[in-house]
Amino acid sequence: MLFVVVDPVGLAPIFAALTHGDSALSRRRTALRGTAIAAAILVVFVFAGDALLRALGIGLASFQIAGGSLLFLLAVDMVFARPSGVRTTAREQKEAKSKKDISVFPLAIPLIAGPGALTTVLLMVGERGDDPVVIASVLAVLALVLLITLASLLFSARIMRLMGETGANVIGRVLGVILAALAVQFMLDGLFAALAPTEEFLPQRFTI
Repeated sequence: MLFVVVDPVGLAPIFAALTHGDSALSRRRTALRGTAIAAAILVVFVFAGDALLRALGIGLASFQIAGGSLLFLLAVDMVFARPSGVRTTAREQKEAKSKKDISVFPLAIPLIAGPGALTTVLLMVGERGDDPVVIASVLAVLALVLLITLASLLFSARIMRLMGETGANVIGRVLGVILAALAVQFMLDGLFAALAPTEEFLPQRFTI
């Protein structure tokens, strides 16, 4: 789920465009720093996300419905291979091109640790933030996805030469369809939880 949302393959052409003209060392440093910052943000959400929702008075069912809707919008943009306003707006992309250091913005936020990824992490943890097995599983998935993302950034130029933009868009469309189905499932789970809040009626939720 998190892999589909972060979309490491889709990040490759964006990173290649933003770092065009930079030295190999500069691109490597940018990729490492951006991934590290995104990792720190996502880990904070793994441990503090549930507490944040409680502090704001937001129930998990409401967040599942809202988060599922957000992920569905992102999925639609992926299917149609168009820039997603859920990740970055046109104005943000224009601002990023004029920056010397893009590792924090827009690479770490919002391209890697964007609204979709943060929402997904919170939904993966769900109401079981005190379960060490769940936390360990989410952290393991997070680490794997970020390692793949880092590799995609480091080899973005080679990926683009090998696949081309058409190939990247094809993979993005397939992942978009999968994400759309998962987003609908999140919304349905939220609706069932809101309409039948007792534990015995709760459907089985996708966690990882």
